[in-house]
Amino acid sequence: MSAGPPVIRVPTDEAMRGLGRRLAGRLRAGDLVLLSGPLGAGKTTLTQGVGDGLKVRGPITSPTFVIARVHPPLAGGAPLVHADAYRLGGLDELDDLDLDLQDAVTVVEWGGGIAEGLSDERLEIVIERGETEERTVTLTGVGSRWADLGDWSS
Repeated sequence: MSAGPPVIRVPTDEAMRGLGRRLAGRLRAGDLVLLSGPLGAGKTTLTQGVGDGLKVRGPITSPTFVIARVHPPLAGGAPLVHADAYRLGGLDELDDLDLDLQDAVTVVEWGGGIAEGLSDERLEIVIERGETEERTVTLTGVGSRWADLGDWSS
């Protein structure tokens, strides 16, 4: 019997960036990560940690108004495509951006309900925020690439 998806308690913004850096250590070119959560939950903060861990050119800021940014690697790794699907009407509009998803790590904020069609293999991350700064982050793997999410306890 499966223990269910990993659920991680994240007490601060810096801890969220740290989780992003840990996540970056598990990512490779072609990976798709979908981030969901309310405004201010920490989606961009988590992505900042991913970018730091991937060692890409920054700064990483919310792509809400530009829809997508490509952050090239500083030292031979995969680039980071950071997209925001909030203002998009569907997968067709996201696909029209003609992003190179095969050679990059792609993180899509507000991707739920829109970006799942980009790949049968993806990591879905839901960030929930209570009344304090602490967040609850739930990781759900889709497809064989993410069948075993391993231990996230440290």
